[in-house]
Amino acid sequence: MTRLSLSDTLSYVAECAVRAIPGADGAGLTLLHLDRPDTIVASADFVRVVDDVQYGLGQGPCITAAAEGITVRSGSLETDSQWPEFGPKVGRLGVHSVLSLPLITAGGVLGALNVYAHRPDAFDARAAKLGELFAVPAAISVQNARALASAARLTEQLEKALNSRAVIDQAIGVLISRSGCTGIEGNEKLRSLSQKEHKKVAVVAEALVGEAMKTARSRSRK
Repeated sequence: MTRLSLSDTLSYVAECAVRAIPGADGAGLTLLHLDRPDTIVASADFVRVVDDVQYGLGQGPCITAAAEGITVRSGSLETDSQWPEFGPKVGRLGVHSVLSLPLITAGGVLGALNVYAHRPDAFDARAAKLGELFAVPAAISVQNARALASAARLTEQLEKALNSRAVIDQAIGVLISRSGCTGIEGNEKLRSLSQKEHKKVAVVAEALVGEAMKTARSRSRK
């Protein structure tokens, strides 16, 4: 599981939920970022449609489950007074039952897992209990995948920063060789060029190094 990307992990969790929870026809999984829905994965197309309705309206079982950290269950969405706008809309789409499970870790609520069914009263108390049991390891898996994804992004950013620093140092070396300036003066010249050309220092540095390499190659052929 740790080898999967964040998106792959969410998809895997959603697919497993459909197989694990009796009566499920599809499942969707949403992560929260700054208290807003962030990443949405669906095991079936109709789930994505239902979730789009939910987030567009700002009301629905997933939002309730994530906000309150509680399991939400309904077997008659079309007439459920909890979501007066959401319920009738998805009922007309042929989706009548939902089981929304908050993904809770020690750090708080990560999001929610939404399990849907076309038929009314699809999820009984046993299905809700199985869903709650399933949500515990699911939350841990999602948390780990999210941490790995964050670490991967940070590593990529650091690599880019280090590469940029190396190119900048090379460009300063080019300026020193051209004018006999000091390293500090070369750095100032590079930044002055950056401001003059309205380009990032790394971009200007890369261009300088590229020109120097072309010149060196041209001389070596003569």
